[in-house]
Amino acid sequence: MDLSATLRAATATWLAHDPDPVTAAELTGLLAAAERGDASAITELTERFTGQLQFGTAGLRGVLGAGPQRMNQLLVRKVTAGLGAHLLAVVPDVRQRGVVVGRDARRGSERFAEETARVLCGLGIRVYLADREWSTPTTAWAVTHLGAAAGVMVTASHNPPEYNGYKVYWGNGAQIIPPVDTEIAAAIDKIRLDEPLSLPSLVEAAEQKLLLSVGQGLLQEYLDAVEALRASVAAPAPRDLVIAYTPLHGVGAASVEAALARAGFTNVSTEPSQREPDGEFPTVAFPNPEEKGAMDRVLALATKIRADLILANDPDADRLCAGVPTGEGTFRLLSGDELGALLADYLLSTGQPGRRMVATTIVSSQLLSYLAKQYGADYRETLTGFKWIANAALSFEQETGGQGRFVVGYEEAIGYSVGPLVRDKDGVSAAVIVAELAAWNRARGKSLLDHLDELAQRVGLFSTEQKSLTLPGQEGLTRIARAMAAFRAAPPTELAGHGVTEVVDLLQGKDGLPKSDVLVFRLDGGRRVIMRPSGTEPKLKSYYEVRTEVAPGEPLAAARRRGLAELAALRDAHQALLTTRSA
Repeated sequence: MDLSATLRAATATWLAHDPDPVTAAELTGLLAAAERGDASAITELTERFTGQLQFGTAGLRGVLGAGPQRMNQLLVRKVTAGLGAHLLAVVPDVRQRGVVVGRDARRGSERFAEETARVLCGLGIRVYLADREWSTPTTAWAVTHLGAAAGVMVTASHNPPEYNGYKVYWGNGAQIIPPVDTEIAAAIDKIRLDEPLSLPSLVEAAEQKLLLSVGQGLLQEYLDAVEALRASVAAPAPRDLVIAYTPLHGVGAASVEAALARAGFTNVSTEPSQREPDGEFPTVAFPNPEEKGAMDRVLALATKIRADLILANDPDADRLCAGVPTGEGTFRLLSGDELGALLADYLLSTGQPGRRMVATTIVSSQLLSYLAKQYGADYRETLTGFKWIANAALSFEQETGGQGRFVVGYEEAIGYSVGPLVRDKDGVSAAVIVAELAAWNRARGKSLLDHLDELAQRVGLFSTEQKSLTLPGQEGLTRIARAMAAFRAAPPTELAGHGVTEVVDLLQGKDGLPKSDVLVFRLDGGRRVIMRPSGTEPKLKSYYEVRTEVAPGEPLAAARRRGLAELAALRDAHQALLTTRSA
């Protein structure tokens, strides 16, 4: 295998403009190995220089390193120049309103945030730059609080430590949706690597009144807003919960601890080995509360202190995991669907009457729709991604002339938004409201598991599971596309002995939703299978759901076993077919 002249030239051009000596040295070494005929180096260079990290509604996310298919300073400059050009073209007062730039504690986040600020200030756009790491919901909230035209959050959320990312919010505080993403992407594509950019230092930008450093004061205002939200929705309940908490080496600890204390929950113990922000995430294999082993330390802490409630954030604190004692000396972690339904039932049952709306995504459980019907609340179902839930909430408020109230939105991937405080998922405010939910149940002599049993008796049992097929690299993307194409061309007519009654292909824009690479298979008896490629990871995700009616006099445990057995059969039948079609 030889190094092509085209690949050598592309690498040399990148090296000529790379401002980071670390990635420049990395690429220089890779190029030298490729020129010696090292096949693995040539393959690596080919992958790094085939296209560019795709900018979409989730912004950018990728592995750190040199080249256009990696996250690095040069790419951040190019992307920010395109974002700035688009803002100047479509937002007349963007220079005055400015852009909020926040960051988490990952490798490179501080430098990427500073480069973002320098490029925008060089375009004459005011920047509110976070002077410390903070949560993603803080950035989303700050956009609307400060009246900014947009926001940038440097984060890769719960990805492994070698990743970073770049998330964009619009002036309404929600993540961008089409066509804004494609318009920004087109503006980015127009920026050449040798584009002359004005790059003032941070000191120069501050002297020109273009750069405003924001930090503790803004964080306190955010916590004030969280407390105001809590006070507006919480039902009276005692404050004596024992809570075990972990931020998983992320940025959530200071905000969550302060928010819980303001709410009166003072018996909170944070797992000490995971409290401080650390982008290496040294105590977990993957910094995702949903991953096996990630919650081991906080579970041990909860056992030690006999906790009533476990709370955990992912590293940028936009998601929340909760766990509760089983009464048998162990703890059970609640799924996103379970906690989302509990929050909705709590807020709808204790809240003020009037026109109200709840929302979730197409891959979440159908349970929320049943609860909404019971309470006479509006129900919205969106594509996957909290940007769609946020925009559904905004649309509802506009449709009702500001008289309707958005109560709660959630996605099964443990993301929740209570009320209109933050137009994105918010693991900080959600932590406080979940504590209120647990306290309210305690006051009426119930646990959260008892509350789930009540829902099952009222509307049925909903058993759900999500399975991911991880297929990295370009070959993996090809296999994912092949599998989706195969299921489109020849959809199954039955799975686990149950007939497929309807196939919905959202690439055709069905169900009133924007076009999306999603397949929905509806089966008899309320069963459902959904397939979609992940938007942020090299995964093909499948979602399974079975609804089980609880027969009169039937013990819930028996009905639950029945539902789980049917769910396992449905999953196994689909996974076997998927294995064949993705080969």
